[in-house]
Parts: sequence; structure tokens; C-alpha cells
Amino acid sequence: MNLSEIFRILLLILLIACAIGVNLTHKLLPAVIIFMSYSSVMSLVWLLMESPDLAITEAAVGAGVTSILFFLTLRKLRSGDKDDTEDRS
Repeated sequence: MNLSEIFRILLLILLIACAIGVNLTHKLLPAVIIFMSYSSVMSLVWLLMESPDLAITEAAVGAGVTSILFFLTLRKLRSGDKDDTEDRS
């Protein structure tokens, strides 16, 4: 087994761990961070499969734009929670 095969197996194990971790996480912020790492690992897998166009797309859309939208949504949710607690008092 050479170093390239070990690296590929390690990436696949990390990919599976991220997929399971995102499903088992109860808090939203760690789930978004794990999803972002899943997309980053997936872009490396696409690169190893010699598909650079898919790797760039996965990195830009999966780890970039989608994560930013998730973070903005979390911020809106948290500011909505603060408004609800201020209205109740």
C-alpha cells in the first residue's frame, strides 16, 4: 500500500465521519462547521479523481457560498431569539 492509497482511504474515512457528525450534532453552529469541512474534503476527493472543475465548484459553492448563507441564517435566527426574549420582558 503506497502513500497515495493511504491518503485516499484517510479522506474517505474523514468524509464518512463528517457525514455522520453533521447528522448527530444537535447544535447548529458545529453542524455548519462540519458541513463546511465535508465540502472541503469532498473537493479534495474530486481533485484526486482528476476532476478539477468539480473540485473548484465544490469548494466555491459547497464550502464557500453555502456556508456563508448558513452563517447568515444562524445570525438571523439568533437575533430573532434575542428580539423574542426582549418582547417578553
